[in-house]
Amino acid sequence: MIADVKKNAEQKMLKSVENLKANLAKVRTGRAHAGLLDHVMVDYYGNPTPINQVASVGLMDARTLSVSPFEKKMAAAIEKAIRDSDLGLNPASMGDVVRVPMPALTEERRKDLIKVVRGEAEDSRVAVRNLRRDANEQLKKAVKDKVISEDEERRASDDIQKLTDKSIAEIDKQLAEKEKELMTV
Repeated sequence: MIADVKKNAEQKMLKSVENLKANLAKVRTGRAHAGLLDHVMVDYYGNPTPINQVASVGLMDARTLSVSPFEKKMAAAIEKAIRDSDLGLNPASMGDVVRVPMPALTEERRKDLIKVVRGEAEDSRVAVRNLRRDANEQLKKAVKDKVISEDEERRASDDIQKLTDKSIAEIDKQLAEKEKELMTV
């Protein structure tokens, strides 16, 4: 029973850290990377479809993405989807290929993005702490129901605290990397 509680808490904490990584990847740093367009949906014959299923996304250079549609007539729809996304990008068609230049970030915009990134990290920390609380409540209930002893509960609580500390340290590491990346000109 204790192992189940620990395993469940650990899996959920890992999911919180992975979710933070995914959210941080969406924050634009001025540098191009193919994962930037992953959540952009293209109208493919009336169905919203992820961009990576209708085109290949690659890098032309450090500040430019190239999107090559699998079907030539999809270029206009892809360009429209990128323009309408919340990324603030301005794609341009070059024959069959859609070029997506990354505009340079201003100092003010960088600071705004850092605030957003810190908010995401704090949300992840809160989620991890809530998972710790839930796991500890399950352990207390098990003691109350006389399924485990108080000593076992205390040891398990210490283990859950170590998992929490490890997850929060990983969140802080991700945050520091992203802040460094954002402030690099």
